[in-house]
Amino acid sequence: MITPGSLWTRCLLGGASFCLAQAVVAADLPAPAPGAVWRQELRSFATTGTLLHIAAHPDDENTQLITYFARSRGYRTAYLSLTRGDGGQNEIGPEFDEKLGVARTQELLAARRIDGGRQFFTRAIDFGYSKTADETLRFWDRKEVLGDVVRVIRTFRPDVVVTRFSPTGGGTHGHHTASGILGAEAFKLAGDPQAYPEQLRQGLTVWQPKRVVLNSGGFGRGGGGSGSGLKVDIGGTDPVTGEGLGAIAGRSRGRHITQGFGSFGARGGGSGPNEQTFLPLGGEPATKDLFDGVETTWARYGAAGVELARQVEAAIAAFEVTNPAASVPALLEIRQRLAGLPEDPLVIDKREQLDRIVLGCLGVSVRSTAARGEIVPGERLEAALAVRVAGPRSVRLAGIRAFGGGRVEGGREIAAGQELVLPYSSEVPRDQPVSQPYWLRADGSSGIARVDDPTLIGRPENPPAFPVTYEFEIGGQRVLARDEVFAVEKGEKGERRQRVEVVPPVVLNLPAEVVLFAAGSSRRVEVEVIAARADVAGVARLALPDGWRCSPESQTFRLGPTGEKLRLAFTVTAPPQAARAVMAAGVTVEGSAYSSRRVVIDYAHLPRILLQPPARARLVVLDVATKGTKVGYLPGAGDDTVRALEQLGYEVRTLAGADLKPEKLAGLKAVVIGVRAFNERDDLAANLPGLFAWVQAGGTAIAQYNRPNGLAATELGPYKLSIQGSAPQWRVTDERAPVRFLLPQHPMLTTPNRIGPEDFAGWVQERGAYFPSSWDEERYEAVLAMSDPGEEPLRGGVLVARHGRGHYVYTGLAFFRQLPAGVPGAYRLLANLVSLGE
Repeated sequence: MITPGSLWTRCLLGGASFCLAQAVVAADLPAPAPGAVWRQELRSFATTGTLLHIAAHPDDENTQLITYFARSRGYRTAYLSLTRGDGGQNEIGPEFDEKLGVARTQELLAARRIDGGRQFFTRAIDFGYSKTADETLRFWDRKEVLGDVVRVIRTFRPDVVVTRFSPTGGGTHGHHTASGILGAEAFKLAGDPQAYPEQLRQGLTVWQPKRVVLNSGGFGRGGGGSGSGLKVDIGGTDPVTGEGLGAIAGRSRGRHITQGFGSFGARGGGSGPNEQTFLPLGGEPATKDLFDGVETTWARYGAAGVELARQVEAAIAAFEVTNPAASVPALLEIRQRLAGLPEDPLVIDKREQLDRIVLGCLGVSVRSTAARGEIVPGERLEAALAVRVAGPRSVRLAGIRAFGGGRVEGGREIAAGQELVLPYSSEVPRDQPVSQPYWLRADGSSGIARVDDPTLIGRPENPPAFPVTYEFEIGGQRVLARDEVFAVEKGEKGERRQRVEVVPPVVLNLPAEVVLFAAGSSRRVEVEVIAARADVAGVARLALPDGWRCSPESQTFRLGPTGEKLRLAFTVTAPPQAARAVMAAGVTVEGSAYSSRRVVIDYAHLPRILLQPPARARLVVLDVATKGTKVGYLPGAGDDTVRALEQLGYEVRTLAGADLKPEKLAGLKAVVIGVRAFNERDDLAANLPGLFAWVQAGGTAIAQYNRPNGLAATELGPYKLSIQGSAPQWRVTDERAPVRFLLPQHPMLTTPNRIGPEDFAGWVQERGAYFPSSWDEERYEAVLAMSDPGEEPLRGGVLVARHGRGHYVYTGLAFFRQLPAGVPGAYRLLANLVSLGE
């Protein structure tokens, strides 16, 4: 019997299509009967309506809109998130930037498995909060990202486009408004052969949707008064499980766990009405339904389509839920007629959907597994290719087309209730690139990823590296099931599928992402080489730009058992003047070059994610002085402060809340509190008096930014200081915003380094966020003022209070972004803050 949501049924998905058989069913609901699942899938096959929902980030989407059109009406429904949420917050771990982006990508894919939608992306990078659409579009490269939206429309070919945010703004994130602008513009351009003609040369065709509308009415989404716009009720129940669409939508939204939305699934949702308002942005207006004037049956394909629609309706009417196999002859007749329609993206999707239905009705499922989840170029990947027949009759396996160009001959009859497992292996080419998300393979800009293969643009993840296609001979026709080889990890919560990753024979690590040098100085740099396979030998090198020297130029190495580590020491000499550069480590093994680090992101709610970025470090030559030798660090949500302090020459001791006592902090020059520690730590509030007592005796404490919501410790300093009500205006998103020195002679700006305007050059993404909204003006000194263009200056970026003989600093400056980017001025500022006091 097919179990909905099982690892067996998932492999019948066929690309990005949604299949009800793999839908994640609520834990408290019984699994639906397979026949009921496939009947609803057939009803979905009978429809040709397509809807594309557009917004800016993961978690912006209206999950009930997707649920309603995908699961209730059976339409092809997709969400286009312009970004992967790289610049957002992470409520559960230390991953930020591209690491957070890949995690949020997987959260969106998990959400779509619940609500029934598909997922697309553009190359736009979430660079953090933006106050205006103009700034956003400047960062993203408006023309390029607009082209990506046009590409997705031409690829998916929606009849209706629904934006989540208004193109005219309305007190919301600049990314949000930009998504509305680009959605409305792309609607007009997708059907214009003069727009982005290179896409047409790459195989796409123009496509003009019927209309584009704004799903209005929420904060920042614009419009939507009670009497305006088209009203559509998207409430109801799932036709198979009976679960309320609101509950399904809540579970979908609850997959955004990194954003703190995990409780949405527990809150549930009903099956009652949910009236939504839609305002016209372009195309033919609708008066009764979003799909007014759209032919949502096969009749859109003319006389042949009308006859096909008649056949499908007859098959639905005759479908026996308790005996779905009885429908297979009728389904094969439909399949023959479908083959006569002109090929376009919708027809291709529907062919794959119909093959899934045929196989599902026969109880056929496939599973392709490998014994190990990682493979090195040149090795043989061994897989078990399995077919199970749970239906009432035998099925003939004609053959299997597998990765590496191989084929497993079939000609085998698989009896009802039986499983056939066939071994297969193929050598992975020695020039096979190591696995890496396609949008991270090359360096892009701060606002848009670089993707050299345009056919990948829009995809949520890489195409299968090890695809498998099973061919069945049914009623004289070849019916296909597409899969890819996965490794299966077994844990306490069951099995977890992992894509097979291509990895190098050795992994490289550098000591830090940023290495600081004094002008003309030399530093020892150690390259750690780790064996991913036993008995590996090769040559290691450091690649440096002109003006930098390395000794020796290369070193040979030999590693024994898997996991063995070796540190190779090089001496790197900086040029005699201020400079910034990138250093790359690489090895040559058996004539092949490798240069990858290894980053594993492992959350229980996601598949294990492996990133293999280049082993590189930023080199920075700067003049920086420090005072003191030892610093304490109290971790928050995660940042690079420890490594930055170590590069400045400090010995860093990691602290817990219980260590915030004068006697335990003795000997430290300063204590640095990590970003969002006041949100994340439940051991901070009770121990703040001890920290304040140590400051009063002469210490320096530096608290980095926190979010106003969800504070575990509401007392942010020894004197009144509040970030409550710290709205978007309490941040500076323009990283080039001028900085005014309110107290030019303050020690923070003079000792031991003289800070000037040049120290605020080259900042990335933003100046800072969540600046205090109010504070005790008599106790705290505001040292700096800055603002976004056209706004009043904000003075809360750095607040310094004398407390007894010591100093307490609260700063919203974005050190956590500047330090790993190697911004020289951020290091000099940090050194001055640590050096405050005696």
